[in-house]
Amino acid sequence: MRARLDATDWRIIKHLQANARMTNVELARRVGVSPPPCLRRVRALEEAGILQGYFALLDEKAAGFELAAFAMIGLHAQAETDLRNFENLVLSWPIVRECYMLSGETDFLLKCIASDLTVFQDFVIQDLTTAPNVASVKTHLTIRRTKFEGGVPVLDEGAR
Repeated sequence: MRARLDATDWRIIKHLQANARMTNVELARRVGVSPPPCLRRVRALEEAGILQGYFALLDEKAAGFELAAFAMIGLHAQAETDLRNFENLVLSWPIVRECYMLSGETDFLLKCIASDLTVFQDFVIQDLTTAPNVASVKTHLTIRRTKFEGGVPVLDEGAR
Protein backbone atom coordinates (compact mmCIF):
# COMPACT_ATOMS: atom_id res chain seq x y z
CA MET A 1 0.00 0.00 0.00
CA ARG A 2 1.37 3.36 -1.01
CA ALA A 3 1.71 6.01 1.69
CA ARG A 4 0.00 9.35 1.32
CA LEU A 5 2.60 12.03 1.66
CA ASP A 6 1.88 15.73 1.85
CA ALA A 7 4.12 18.62 0.82
CA THR A 8 5.76 18.75 4.26
CA ASP A 9 6.65 15.06 4.11
CA TRP A 10 8.20 15.59 0.69
CA ARG A 11 10.22 18.57 1.94
CA ILE A 12 11.50 16.42 4.81
CA ILE A 13 12.48 13.67 2.36
CA LYS A 14 14.19 16.16 0.04
CA HIS A 15 16.30 17.63 2.86
CA LEU A 16 17.19 14.27 4.40
CA GLN A 17 18.26 12.93 1.00
CA ALA A 18 20.62 15.89 0.70
CA ASN A 19 21.95 15.69 4.27
CA ALA A 20 20.68 13.07 6.71
CA ARG A 21 23.09 14.26 9.40
CA MET A 22 21.35 17.55 10.09
CA THR A 23 19.70 17.90 13.47
CA ASN A 24 15.95 17.69 13.84
CA VAL A 25 15.95 21.37 14.83
CA GLU A 26 17.72 22.32 11.57
CA LEU A 27 15.47 20.03 9.51
CA ALA A 28 12.36 21.56 11.12
CA ARG A 29 13.65 25.07 10.38
CA ARG A 30 14.29 24.23 6.71
CA VAL A 31 10.94 22.49 6.31
CA GLY A 32 9.00 25.25 8.08
CA VAL A 33 7.55 23.36 11.05
CA SER A 34 8.45 23.16 14.72
CA PRO A 35 10.81 20.39 15.90
CA PRO A 36 8.30 18.10 17.69
CA PRO A 37 5.98 17.57 14.69
CA CYS A 38 9.01 17.31 12.40
CA LEU A 39 10.41 14.49 14.51
CA ARG A 40 7.00 12.76 14.57
CA ARG A 41 6.85 12.94 10.77
CA VAL A 42 10.39 11.57 10.37
CA ARG A 43 9.54 8.67 12.70
CA ALA A 44 6.30 8.03 10.78
CA LEU A 45 8.27 7.97 7.49
CA GLU A 46 10.69 5.48 9.08
CA GLU A 47 7.88 3.29 10.44
CA ALA A 48 6.16 3.30 7.04
CA GLY A 49 9.40 2.04 5.48
CA ILE A 50 9.84 5.10 3.29
CA LEU A 51 12.98 6.16 5.15
CA GLN A 52 14.80 2.84 5.35
CA GLY A 53 18.11 3.90 6.81
CA TYR A 54 20.98 6.34 6.85
CA PHE A 55 24.50 5.75 5.59
CA ALA A 56 27.76 7.49 4.80
CA LEU A 57 28.37 8.19 1.12
CA LEU A 58 32.02 7.47 0.35
CA ASP A 59 34.24 8.71 -2.41
CA GLU A 60 35.31 5.33 -3.78
CA LYS A 61 38.59 6.52 -5.28
CA ALA A 62 39.61 8.40 -2.13
CA ALA A 63 38.90 5.22 -0.14
CA GLY A 64 41.16 3.20 -2.46
CA PHE A 65 38.58 1.68 -4.80
CA GLU A 66 39.69 2.69 -8.28
CA LEU A 67 37.34 0.56 -10.34
CA ALA A 68 33.58 0.66 -10.87
CA ALA A 69 32.10 -1.84 -13.28
CA PHE A 70 28.79 -3.31 -14.33
CA ALA A 71 28.22 -6.98 -15.02
CA MET A 72 25.26 -8.21 -17.03
CA ILE A 73 24.34 -11.77 -16.11
CA GLY A 74 22.29 -14.23 -18.11
CA LEU A 75 21.05 -17.41 -16.43
CA HIS A 76 20.39 -20.80 -17.99
CA ALA A 77 17.02 -21.06 -16.19
CA GLN A 78 14.75 -18.38 -14.77
CA ALA A 79 12.38 -20.32 -12.52
CA GLU A 80 11.71 -18.46 -9.28
CA THR A 81 13.97 -20.80 -7.30
CA ASP A 82 16.80 -20.22 -9.82
CA LEU A 83 16.40 -16.46 -9.52
CA ARG A 84 16.30 -16.60 -5.71
CA ASN A 85 19.35 -18.86 -5.58
CA PHE A 86 21.34 -16.39 -7.68
CA GLU A 87 20.13 -13.44 -5.58
CA ASN A 88 21.19 -15.25 -2.40
CA LEU A 89 24.62 -15.87 -3.89
CA VAL A 90 24.95 -12.19 -4.84
CA LEU A 91 24.26 -11.24 -1.21
CA SER A 92 27.47 -13.05 -0.23
CA TRP A 93 29.71 -11.06 -2.62
CA PRO A 94 30.97 -7.81 -1.01
CA ILE A 95 32.30 -6.53 -4.35
CA VAL A 96 28.71 -6.34 -5.64
CA ARG A 97 27.22 -3.12 -4.29
CA GLU A 98 23.92 -3.16 -6.18
CA CYS A 99 21.96 -5.88 -7.95
CA TYR A 100 18.91 -5.51 -10.16
CA MET A 101 16.79 -8.19 -11.79
CA LEU A 102 15.95 -7.05 -15.31
CA SER A 103 13.48 -7.87 -18.03
CA GLY A 104 14.80 -8.71 -21.48
CA GLU A 105 17.80 -10.78 -22.47
CA THR A 106 19.87 -9.89 -19.39
CA ASP A 107 18.60 -11.37 -16.15
CA PHE A 108 20.65 -9.36 -13.64
CA LEU A 109 22.71 -6.17 -13.62
CA LEU A 110 25.40 -5.96 -10.94
CA LYS A 111 27.24 -2.82 -9.93
CA CYS A 112 30.67 -3.78 -8.69
CA ILE A 113 33.29 -1.71 -6.87
CA ALA A 114 36.86 -3.04 -6.66
CA SER A 115 40.23 -1.72 -5.61
CA ASP A 116 41.68 -2.43 -9.06
CA LEU A 117 41.20 -4.32 -12.32
CA THR A 118 42.93 -7.46 -11.07
CA VAL A 119 40.54 -7.79 -8.12
CA PHE A 120 37.55 -7.35 -10.42
CA GLN A 121 38.91 -9.84 -12.97
CA ASP A 122 39.51 -12.40 -10.22
CA PHE A 123 35.92 -11.95 -9.05
CA VAL A 124 34.56 -12.41 -12.57
CA ILE A 125 36.67 -15.51 -13.25
CA GLN A 126 36.47 -17.20 -9.86
CA ASP A 127 32.96 -16.27 -8.71
CA LEU A 128 30.70 -15.00 -11.47
CA THR A 129 31.50 -17.32 -14.34
CA THR A 130 31.61 -20.38 -12.08
CA ALA A 131 28.37 -19.62 -10.24
CA PRO A 132 25.61 -22.22 -10.64
CA ASN A 133 23.12 -21.52 -13.45
CA VAL A 134 25.15 -18.63 -14.94
CA ALA A 135 25.04 -18.84 -18.74
CA SER A 136 26.70 -15.54 -19.67
CA VAL A 137 28.62 -12.67 -18.13
CA LYS A 138 29.26 -9.39 -19.93
CA THR A 139 31.22 -6.71 -18.12
CA HIS A 140 31.59 -2.99 -18.69
CA LEU A 141 34.20 -0.85 -16.95
CA THR A 142 33.18 2.70 -16.16
CA ILE A 143 35.20 5.62 -17.47
CA ARG A 144 33.68 8.24 -15.17
CA ARG A 145 30.47 8.94 -13.30
CA THR A 146 28.63 11.94 -14.65
CA LYS A 147 25.78 12.00 -12.17
CA PHE A 148 24.88 10.38 -8.88
CA GLU A 149 21.81 11.23 -6.88
CA GLY A 150 20.53 8.85 -4.28
CA GLY A 151 16.90 8.50 -3.34
CA VAL A 152 14.00 9.66 -5.47
CA PRO A 153 13.40 12.84 -7.50
CA VAL A 154 11.59 15.39 -5.34
CA LEU A 155 10.39 18.50 -7.09
CA ASP A 156 8.97 21.67 -5.53
CA GLU A 157 6.19 21.11 -3.01
CA GLY A 158 6.36 17.35 -3.38
CA ALA A 159 5.23 17.20 -7.00
CA ARG A 160 6.51 14.06 -8.68
